[in-house]
Amino acid sequence: MPHNTERSPYRVVPLTGGQLADKEELFQNVLTQVAEQFSRAFKINELKTEVTNRLAMLEKRVELEGMKVVEIEKCRSDIKKLREEMASRNNRLVTCHFLDDNKKLTPRRDVPSYPKYMLSQQTIDALRKPAFGLWLWESNEMLSCLEHMYHDLDLVKDFNMNPITLKRWLVRRCATYNNNNCELCVFQETFTQVDILILMTAAVCHDLDHPGYNNMYQINARTELAVRYNDISPLENHHCAVAFQIFSQPDCNIFSTFDPEAFKQIRQGIITLILATDMARHGEILDSFKHKVDSFDFTDEEHVTCLKMVLIKCCDISNEVRPMEVAEPWADCLLEEYFMQSDREKAEGLPVAPFMDREKVTKPTAQIGFIKFVLIPMFETVMKLFPQIEDVMVQPLRESRDRYEELKQIDDAMNEKKKSENLTMGKKK
Repeated sequence: MPHNTERSPYRVVPLTGGQLADKEELFQNVLTQVAEQFSRAFKINELKTEVTNRLAMLEKRVELEGMKVVEIEKCRSDIKKLREEMASRNNRLVTCHFLDDNKKLTPRRDVPSYPKYMLSQQTIDALRKPAFGLWLWESNEMLSCLEHMYHDLDLVKDFNMNPITLKRWLVRRCATYNNNNCELCVFQETFTQVDILILMTAAVCHDLDHPGYNNMYQINARTELAVRYNDISPLENHHCAVAFQIFSQPDCNIFSTFDPEAFKQIRQGIITLILATDMARHGEILDSFKHKVDSFDFTDEEHVTCLKMVLIKCCDISNEVRPMEVAEPWADCLLEEYFMQSDREKAEGLPVAPFMDREKVTKPTAQIGFIKFVLIPMFETVMKLFPQIEDVMVQPLRESRDRYEELKQIDDAMNEKKKSENLTMGKKK
């Protein structure tokens, strides 16, 4: 539009009514179109905003879904690892339950969730004998038996143990149970209460977190345990470490009332005894004890420590002291464990011990050798100090040896019969 100047001033042109109406209509149309354009522009912006927001939401959902997929894969991996760990450590935890399905356990928050069984006098008497068996007992009943041992030996009272802490520790520890009370009761008058506490606790902890494959496999396979402990009693060192990891937790530390020096003594005693259960040291430990037994001095700390090492070995491998109906299922389990290891060693190209090879050994031959050359010599040596164990421990070993020798003769006769039949059939062909 030109500027309004003196040379070209704006002129007012009067319009008729009709022309004015046309101009207003035109102006109105223009305003309407402008309004429509603005409206479209705003709608486009709103649409852009909406689309942008939707895209952002979709991107977020995609990101979240992607994270879920990653998390699911991670969970699957974690679950797989947990399953493998549970399979390899199937004795680490015990499911505690009632014999009566109608009973419901409602534990207090600060008390472990296994019920305290009131043991009958008959059960308590049986618990003190080698004939005590485990196969008909529930896991929570066995925990009550272990708890009873600590009370029965006056360890809880004499060392001012917190009974709840004892229960917590037993729940955490609850792996394979060994009936060690029978041996400890026989020798209770010989030892101080500290010695009894060390023996009892070492016996309870001596196989903690056992992977099912012995030291020879660990060393030959160069496992993590063998590397960690430099091939020196890797399993026994691991049992010690796990035991004191549990004790390091305040709610499981049954030694919390001990001063540092006393705890150091307890700790060293338990470690010494657990390490003594390595069968690679059997000859060394038994020879040392044999040299001391004829002039044994119960006031000599070295003599007493050697005796405790032999006693925990008796607890560890005393299965054949028990009656056949109690001992045989354990022997079957142990033999199957040996066979599983030898199968794995063959698959991995590792050396196989003949006594563990399912193709070279039978239960009678395995048991005869172990009883004759390991158990009887050890228990007869202990009998020199404690003659009272002959009837309850040594004589059952001799009977077990004789029984397996009879079984071996039967096996040999059957094998000879099969050979003869095969030869006869071969000649006929």
